[in-house]
Amino acid sequence: MSQRSGAYVTTAGVPAQQGVSGREAVARPVAVVRDLRGRRGRVPGALVFTAGDLVVVSGLPGSGKSTLIGRAAEAGGIDSQDTRDRWERRLPGGLPYAVYRPLVRIAHYAGLRRALRSGESVVVHDCGTQRWVRRWLAREARRRGRGLHLVLLDVPPEVARAGQRERGRGVSGYAFARHRRAVRRLLRGAESGRLPRGCATAVLLDRDAAGALDRIVFPPGPGG
Repeated sequence: MSQRSGAYVTTAGVPAQQGVSGREAVARPVAVVRDLRGRRGRVPGALVFTAGDLVVVSGLPGSGKSTLIGRAAEAGGIDSQDTRDRWERRLPGGLPYAVYRPLVRIAHYAGLRRALRSGESVVVHDCGTQRWVRRWLAREARRRGRGLHLVLLDVPPEVARAGQRERGRGVSGYAFARHRRAVRRLLRGAESGRLPRGCATAVLLDRDAAGALDRIVFPPGPGG
């Protein structure tokens, strides 16, 4: 990835492997990792991808994934939190989330499927524990001949817990431990250049870097 005029981080045009077609290069991507953590005051205002690309935003519950997607993603992205909010408004108050969680998940993944079938660029909220979702997105990216990209929020557990309290929605200790293990694996892999299978690039963000971003964009290419 390269930085342009201090305003953008771009993952468009990830270099293809020599002697490999564009579609095959997406299937076997060159891992490109951009670490924006600890760069206070030097964080670009936008992440720029290629039209038709897929972006997964991962991190701990309470790390700011929904906030980032809601503020920066074109068309708002696909966020399971939005689906949960819609169901909450339709159901009797006080009904435990555990009762209707399966319905929320079905509705969320149905919405994701519709978005993928549209052929448009998609930004997806990912809790980090559902590897099958990233495999699904990787298959779709290969089918399109486009890239799958990871945006990973690296936030201390205590900060993520505070974020959960701020929104009034916590997760159990068991579930949070699962999320911590999953996100830790993603971070360690990205830091060593080993991205999840099918991911072409990763951008690592801390809380300050995520707060400085205001756009995730997919400009059309020449003639697009």
